[in-house]
Amino acid sequence: METILFYILSALIVVFSIASVSSRKILRAVTYLLFVLIAISGIYFLVDYSFLGAVQLTVYGGGVIVLIIFSVLLVHHIELELEVTPIKRKIIAGLISVVGLGITLWAIYTFPFTNATNYKSIEVADIGRKLLGYGDGGFILPFEVISVLLLAVMVGAIVIAKGKKLNE
Repeated sequence: METILFYILSALIVVFSIASVSSRKILRAVTYLLFVLIAISGIYFLVDYSFLGAVQLTVYGGGVIVLIIFSVLLVHHIELELEVTPIKRKIIAGLISVVGLGITLWAIYTFPFTNATNYKSIEVADIGRKLLGYGDGGFILPFEVISVLLLAVMVGAIVIAKGKKLNE
């Protein structure tokens, strides 16, 4: 059952990723990206990384997408159509993607994976103490960097949504 669910989620990620980058309407592209991020969090939940799945849903699926949608709505370009990409750029992007896929598959198939023998379950409270700790091994700085990421996403979304200035 888990294998079938994994393949369904993987297919959703691939289909909505392609739809997101090939859609010319910016609001549709953002919606497709939301579906991709939700499916990725589904894979995290499938492999029992509940905390990572929850972070994926809240930070990326919730925060980033909501900021992009609000930014698009704020500048009143809901039906903004993105420019058509020249075929030369599409071919270059496709070749780079194929090379990246080849390198990734090579790295996966040549890495000597081993089974974990000393598996220890981690409680969410331990993760919280580690995230908000500022001592050795604390992660308060990366935790704060997320707020800068959300601000950068909002600024980027406003710049994209504004488009070119129209002569009035």
